[in-house]
Amino acid sequence: MTRTPRTYDRRTVLRATGATAIGVSVAGCLGEGSPEGNVLSTPEDYERRKDVDLPYPTYGENVPEVTVPAPLHDREVTTTEFVGDRHTMLTFIYTTCTDVCPFLVTALRRVQDDSVKEGYADEFAFMPITFDPEADTEEVLREYSDRMSVDREPGNWYFLRPETPERAKDVVQETFGVAFQGGAGSYDHYGLVLLINKDGIVERAYRGNGPEAETVIDDARTLVEEW
Repeated sequence: MTRTPRTYDRRTVLRATGATAIGVSVAGCLGEGSPEGNVLSTPEDYERRKDVDLPYPTYGENVPEVTVPAPLHDREVTTTEFVGDRHTMLTFIYTTCTDVCPFLVTALRRVQDDSVKEGYADEFAFMPITFDPEADTEEVLREYSDRMSVDREPGNWYFLRPETPERAKDVVQETFGVAFQGGAGSYDHYGLVLLINKDGIVERAYRGNGPEAETVIDDARTLVEEW
């Protein structure tokens, strides 16, 4: 299935304060008629937001392409690696976060759990990207994976770790528009979970503490069933 996505130049409007002020969550399927490139119906605020140059990828846009080491797999993974093969979910976290990050990881894990239970695990890949590579070593990521009850058996979960703090800033903030500031295991940032279809086009950009389990599972199932 090949579709034509809409694209924006988000990097011209990347501002930490602007990104936080927008505060939009696009969960929900209340609109009718998706633009070419999407499977899920339009988010409820799509018409109001479609011409706003948001700093992060949103409904109808291509997922940015960047290659990042996946230390638990001992290789690099590209964010577009599974285009044509799998739907993907991405989020941006650091492991010592006790606020929003556990909710973001849990959103991905709930879909992973459902995909295993319902038999569509080979239809999805999950990619949490850390922006604290100095603290989030391979060993720490492995321990965090266990603590968050991630199932590594299906082989569809990839913790991505940029090589340096500078590279993390480039990947997470400059490329994906997720602003963060701080250091030494304490950061101010906002939450974002991306649901991306097999053509590499964003279906949902959930802001805040991540989507409710029922919402994200329903969106993932719909994407698989209607593809």
